[in-house]
Amino acid sequence: MSVEMNDTRQAPDIAISVHPELASRRIGEYAWKARAEEFVRLVESSSCELVNSFRFGVRRAMPGTLLGSGQVEEIRLQVEILEAAVVFVDHPLSPVQQRNLEKAWNAKVVDRTGLILEIFASRARTREGVLQVELASLNYQLGRLVRSWTHLERQRGGFGFMGGPGERQIELDRRMIRVKIRSLEKDLDKVRQMRATQRAGRLKKDIPTVALVGYTNAGKSTLFNHLTESGVYVADQLFATLDPTLRLLELPGGLRLMLSDTVGFVQELPHELVDAFRATLEEVIEADLILHVRDAADPMLAEQAKVVDETLEQLGLVGDLAPPILEVMNKKDLMPGLQSYRAETVAGSRIALSAITGDGVNELIDLLSDWLKLQMHELHLKFDLSDGRSLAYCYQHGSVLSKTVNETVVDVVVRMNPADAGRLVLDGELHRLQ
Repeated sequence: MSVEMNDTRQAPDIAISVHPELASRRIGEYAWKARAEEFVRLVESSSCELVNSFRFGVRRAMPGTLLGSGQVEEIRLQVEILEAAVVFVDHPLSPVQQRNLEKAWNAKVVDRTGLILEIFASRARTREGVLQVELASLNYQLGRLVRSWTHLERQRGGFGFMGGPGERQIELDRRMIRVKIRSLEKDLDKVRQMRATQRAGRLKKDIPTVALVGYTNAGKSTLFNHLTESGVYVADQLFATLDPTLRLLELPGGLRLMLSDTVGFVQELPHELVDAFRATLEEVIEADLILHVRDAADPMLAEQAKVVDETLEQLGLVGDLAPPILEVMNKKDLMPGLQSYRAETVAGSRIALSAITGDGVNELIDLLSDWLKLQMHELHLKFDLSDGRSLAYCYQHGSVLSKTVNETVVDVVVRMNPADAGRLVLDGELHRLQ
């Protein structure tokens, strides 16, 4: 007797994407194609089934619909023919434009900001990440109060503020949203305080922090895993890493640093997200060194670097307020001629590597070690000849530059970070490990 199993999984929503090209902000054909491909990848990350895309030249943005009446009608027909439930628009929409287009197309309309917020909501794993996405989404919804988009919440359980299945037409009260926003801001203040306490502890131990930043999908998490041998989630998708991860990285010669992996940046990252994720991005703001990981094989390399620079500037990391930034050109395996360059300063250097194959990673480790040594103290120590424990500590936690042995004393010159050096105390005329 055979038993038929019914697949209870709901089919993904059919979606189409619309790419308006405003005359006031025309870009080159190649740049437009790259942006359109990125938007398609964003749509695919939302778990919708994208069946068609449309590009429109817009001579003058219409205040009520953004698009012209003929373009609106063309999309209406396509929505009807393709039975699309969602229309993604690769451009910010005002609340009025969004509502008018939904009415005209009889489908859910999601602009670029809303799409990125939804992806973040589906990727948040920690309580901190959930709080930050929820705050960003509420600020975005405050002026809109439109019906909820439910296809993702069926998969992840949904946030209370977005409404569950059966609540698509729920009317969110502005006053209630503001109360919820204030509550979330208080919770995130506690997160900031906790992170500040953790950073203060690292400062007390004199452990420098190095933050990885870069355009989304540049390979930051792959490099992070290679360096720390950890299991941070890696995937060939946009915003694979959302919640921040910190790991202690031990380098040769007893050198140590804290490595931080952060969310990737993207064109027109919603300001609501930048503001809400400030608690997370403070790991970048407070870093002693930033590694800007770049996809050397991406033709839009220069444009992506500009986005990262602008986002760092948005965080206040400009001029003397910014830590040194080391350029790390990833995916060397796809660009065989790419070479590293060592300048007098770490900020003027460039490391070429492949986070997947490991080629060039040792050059990065050497540069980080040299940078750390500049932050360290050089000590001249004298140990009793029988004090092998203190001498072993120097080799384990520092870099021994010279060692001279006579009948009763071992004379050592060692470079060591201040926290480890603090355990070596002067007892009479000799030093010993405390």
